[in-house]
Amino acid sequence: MTAQGVRATARIEARADGRGGTALPVLDGEGPLAPRRTRAAGTEARVTLVGAMNGPLGGDHLTVRTRVGPDACLRVGSAAATIALPGQSKGEARYDVRLDVAEGGELHWLPEQLISACGSELTVTTRADLGPGARLVLREEQVLGRVGEDPGRLTSRLTVRYDGRTLLDQELACGPGAPGGWDGPAVLAGRRALGQLVVVRPEFGRQPPVPRLLGEYAALTPLAGPAALVTALAPDALLLRRVLDEASHDLT
Repeated sequence: MTAQGVRATARIEARADGRGGTALPVLDGEGPLAPRRTRAAGTEARVTLVGAMNGPLGGDHLTVRTRVGPDACLRVGSAAATIALPGQSKGEARYDVRLDVAEGGELHWLPEQLISACGSELTVTTRADLGPGARLVLREEQVLGRVGEDPGRLTSRLTVRYDGRTLLDQELACGPGAPGGWDGPAVLAGRRALGQLVVVRPEFGRQPPVPRLLGEYAALTPLAGPAALVTALAPDALLLRRVLDEASHDLT
């Protein structure tokens, strides 16, 4: 920890164990980032990120680095929602997620919601780099403000690359100080829960999913590559999760 906030990194590495399962040779974290091994299921290793401290707070810089080796399969979740809070240190907080999935590997990245509390300022960047034949299920959910409060400032960027080619690169800014119109009918339309689901499967390169609406405020869109994107808005986190879970079931 410094006068400017906490600097912490968590590292997760999954490798095929040669017996049809997945081993976790690297599993460590610092400060508020505590990855924990949980019970495996079949060929899949499972890890839960546990928040050991409040945050991220203003001035913090947290990083999670995850690597999945060839033919390994990993599922990562979190024990609870992440709440961005204002802190004593001035300046924005940062939360960087770096995901690297080698050829033939598979990653399910399924954290709980990120809640942007009033007065907080957070920038989140998530980047996934996939090798040929890799598979990914990535869910991202954000809730603007706790019950009865205004949101903080939240900037989120998501980039997904497959075999060196960019499939998705998008950024959204919400809350005080964000570009005008973020809460208007063309963006969030007054909804306070927003999410997306990215599914990368090699077979989508041969037969992409059919684009369609998934309710009044959700849609499935095939990407230019073996991938599909679901975007959704909802009045609350519970309904948002239901929409994304139904879409995940259909796509995977």
